[in-house]
Amino acid sequence: MAKDIPNRVWWQRSDILIAIGVIAVVLMLIIPIPAMLLDFLIAVNFAIGLITLITVMFMKRAIDLSVFPTLLLISTVYRLAVNISSTRLILLKGPAFNGRIIRAFGQFVVGGNYVVGLIIFLILVAVQFIVITKGATRVAEVAARFTLDAMPGKQMAIDADLSAGLITEQEAIQKRIDIQREADFYGAMDGASKFVQGDVKVGLLITIINIVGGLIIGMVMRHETIKSAVTTYTMLTIGDGLVSQIPSLMMSTATGIIVTRAVAMDDLGTEITTQLLTQPRTLWIGAAFLLLLAVLPGFPKIPLIVLGSILGSFGFYLRKGMQIEKAAKEAEEKKEEVTPGKGPESVLGLLQIDPIALEIGYNLIPLVDPNQGGDLLERVTMIRRQSAIELGLIFPPIRIRDNMKLEPSSYSIKIKGVEVGKGSIRMGKYLAMNPGTATEEIEGEKTTEPAFGLSALWIDEDKRQKAERLGYTVVDAPSVIATHLTEVIKQYAAEVLGRQDVKALIDSLSKDYPAVVEEVNKSGATIGDVQKVLKGLLREGVSIRDLVTIMETIADYFPSVKDHEELVELVRQALSRQICQQYADEQKRLSVITVSKEVEEEIKSAIVETERGKQFAMEPSSQKKLIERIRREVQRIREKGLKPVFLTSPEIRSIFSKIVSSIVPNAAVLSSFEIVPDIKLEAVGRIAM
Repeated sequence: MAKDIPNRVWWQRSDILIAIGVIAVVLMLIIPIPAMLLDFLIAVNFAIGLITLITVMFMKRAIDLSVFPTLLLISTVYRLAVNISSTRLILLKGPAFNGRIIRAFGQFVVGGNYVVGLIIFLILVAVQFIVITKGATRVAEVAARFTLDAMPGKQMAIDADLSAGLITEQEAIQKRIDIQREADFYGAMDGASKFVQGDVKVGLLITIINIVGGLIIGMVMRHETIKSAVTTYTMLTIGDGLVSQIPSLMMSTATGIIVTRAVAMDDLGTEITTQLLTQPRTLWIGAAFLLLLAVLPGFPKIPLIVLGSILGSFGFYLRKGMQIEKAAKEAEEKKEEVTPGKGPESVLGLLQIDPIALEIGYNLIPLVDPNQGGDLLERVTMIRRQSAIELGLIFPPIRIRDNMKLEPSSYSIKIKGVEVGKGSIRMGKYLAMNPGTATEEIEGEKTTEPAFGLSALWIDEDKRQKAERLGYTVVDAPSVIATHLTEVIKQYAAEVLGRQDVKALIDSLSKDYPAVVEEVNKSGATIGDVQKVLKGLLREGVSIRDLVTIMETIADYFPSVKDHEELVELVRQALSRQICQQYADEQKRLSVITVSKEVEEEIKSAIVETERGKQFAMEPSSQKKLIERIRREVQRIREKGLKPVFLTSPEIRSIFSKIVSSIVPNAAVLSSFEIVPDIKLEAVGRIAM
């Protein structure tokens, strides 16, 4: 803590110094300053422009310098303040002006020829205004518009990665913040680029005013000759214009670089060398062209021969390095082929039935091979971790093997050896789905998204950014498999949960809550009884992460309640706050479909008590009408963009849930006993006779 305090004080002081500096810049517009201080301020102006330009070149992302728009405004105002201060001194002192940097630019840099200086100044202004500033302004405008248009698609992609378990909640929050910062940054740059345009125009205007004003003051007020006045004021004004426009040119160049690096993955120098100088053939062709020019008469031979030799040598060494790298990679692949146990498939693994397995065709093997850039194994690990967080279930390891009987680009998800899901992947392409917000169509291969059955398109990589800008949700091939696997885990979690898994959960709980486990044992509940309760919860999508509450409820009621369905209902009531929070919105409002009293009575009359528990025995014609009413109401609710959540009385909740699950797998059925007081109910539909 003692070390942190000085740092905080320093930063607080730096904020105060910056504020004082901004005020000083404003005062410079009014108060005259000595020539020595002016030289220092001009040097600071050069330093700001140079440091900003170099910093932008070393950045990896534009938002890494999110303060750039504000810095651009402050530096522009500072530069204009210095320009006005120097103008004041030049006009006041005339030939006695002793600003060294301005005189150096007026005499030494342009060779003491004010005509040459004027031409150089005009060229600098033209380059900055017509080429750099105009281009940077246009890029900023387009980037701002496309960034804002692509925000919904990017946010939906983050939500898809989060639901698939590819990223954590904290990573999702950070990604959303980065997207918002990026949109704000390009929006600010769209306006900030206008500062540079204005700076160039004002600099040119100030130069013209200085020359005209200097000639009038020199000849009229100081009685100088025309030649003396022209030489003095024109030379000093051009020097003043150059020391202002060169830092301005640096800032405008930095502006152009930062808005054109939207898709950059590394700093500018690294990207140029890795992307531009990766083909030996291009270097050899360039070297041959330069050597050919050296042979032609009239061309300078030594510079062309030296440069051509350098390019040719660099291409040769680059080619040699690529061959060495390729040979090392081939040797590594051969080593893996002869090493036992390194194949994608284990024969012993085929002899046992796994709780859950993912089988892939041979074209999809690169997705699980880290040496080929595959990261599906890491994603599966994250899916298991996400399942533990959301469902409270420690999922067994997911075995991944290749299956030659499958289509080369297909995969199959199996639960205890039985296929429960399958799909087909196009390697190297992306799956684009229209969430309903995209109005423009894009070209691609039509398909069906395997996890949710949505219409989708397989598109090439070069169309990915366009699809995202149009509002499509775009995911890569591994994400398609990961999302499908996540949904299968949620849907079949109850089937995968075995007694050994339940025992592991209880053993883990006993370390921190031994009294709870002891009470459950005293109540006579076995591991099988606990398993049936947990299965009943998972079957309806209720997380079992709050195992303490579940076990306490079993300990309270099991001595008198032996029916597992009734026990599940009691546990659900104990978890009512968790269940309500799962389906309510941020305002704690729960939109439900109610069931009329007549329908509830009709269902109650059809419930039959048997040795295996409550059974539903309604007449086929009446049951068909009931199912049709539920289906129509669910369709109407989904058209409103809502998720179907039914509210019934506690007596029929479990039976009604079985009826609804045959129609709507993802629907939720809650009883009135599961609604906590702070939840606001809103009836959006009704199942009536």
